[in-house]
Amino acid sequence: MKKNKIIIIFILIIIAIGVSIVGTKKSPPDDVWEKYYERSSDQKQEDEPEQEESIKEITIYDIEDGYMKVPYNDQATQNTYNWEEHLTNNNGIYSYEDDVYTSKLGVDVSSYQKNINWKKVKEAGVEFAILRLGYRGYGESGKLVEDPMFEKNYANAKKEGIEIGVYFFSQSVNEDEIKEEAEFVCQKLEGKEISYPVVFDLEKIKNDEARTDNLTTEEITSMTEKFCQLIKEKGYTPCIYGNAKTFTTKMKLEQFNDYSKWYADYQEKPIYIYDFEMWQYTETGKINGISGNVDLNLQFIKK
Repeated sequence: MKKNKIIIIFILIIIAIGVSIVGTKKSPPDDVWEKYYERSSDQKQEDEPEQEESIKEITIYDIEDGYMKVPYNDQATQNTYNWEEHLTNNNGIYSYEDDVYTSKLGVDVSSYQKNINWKKVKEAGVEFAILRLGYRGYGESGKLVEDPMFEKNYANAKKEGIEIGVYFFSQSVNEDEIKEEAEFVCQKLEGKEISYPVVFDLEKIKNDEARTDNLTTEEITSMTEKFCQLIKEKGYTPCIYGNAKTFTTKMKLEQFNDYSKWYADYQEKPIYIYDFEMWQYTETGKINGISGNVDLNLQFIKK
């Protein structure tokens, strides 16, 4: 009987010790699980084929909409400009110089600037001018119009040795109208010498309705490409004008890697990452010889 009691007590002691051990066991710290999941994730990545990354976003700045997010385009070429170290602002006159690029100062003008003293403009340090050759009206009729000051601006700027390019303000809604615009431009350039590009400028009309308001990205891309091709066939250098929103949301930018871009951005230092050869950096510039405000531009030239 005594022996049985001893056995029972021994069994109870063993059970109590077991319960005590189970009750005092601690869970692993959270960082152990985190490291485990990290290792599991790494192992999974090694075992599985690489998956395509989800679409990235970049921030751009738009004059009307401010800062906005747009999809990152990994097929569009990017610029390598270093604004922090190599951009100089001398009382509103910008210049840029690094190991790869130097710059030239230019203006773009139209009949809004009225009569220009191109001699004074040249003396102010302006090396090139992009002249508005003409435009298509943004109303229903879409009439083609030559800029009233084009001929005069061309003759007087040429006389002062200022290099010249032209731009056409488009409001085309189909490829037939694009052909009409390209023919119009080439006709007006007959007998003239230009050393800078022929620029296609398809802009949104601010604060008003326009015939181009409902164009799709595909239509804008196709028409822009068509204009550039037609201009190139005539021996001129085509170029595309736009701001960050236009280039990143209104056209397929990767299809224009081989074309020059003229970029409009009035920030002190652009955050736009894609490539461009000219930068319209202000619409309120001041240049001796031009009354009132004028657009100022930098051209980036490889050394």
